[in-house]
Amino acid sequence: MHRPHDVADRVGAALDPAGWSTIYSGREYVESAGLMSYGPNRPDLFRRAGDIADKILRGAKPGDLPVEQPTKFDLIINLTTAKALHLKIPESFLLRADEVIE
Repeated sequence: MHRPHDVADRVGAALDPAGWSTIYSGREYVESAGLMSYGPNRPDLFRRAGDIADKILRGAKPGDLPVEQPTKFDLIINLTTAKALHLKIPESFLLRADEVIE
């Protein structure tokens, strides 16, 4: 089984010579040279899953609990990758990012 970083490295290596940028749903890909990610905040998802488990352990029936969707999302941009791809990320977009990797 490939680790996310292995996959991101291989995808990035394949796309970089073509001058293509990549966007992912998880931060681990951006930490491994992906251009950017936008997706659910995983620590928040795990915390909320813990809340649901707590309710079940206290006697709630799983079928009675509402289906929940992510409520917190993170936008992470890797400026090093953007520069390597000769991309200019607008300042207004950078200001909206939750994290910028330089």
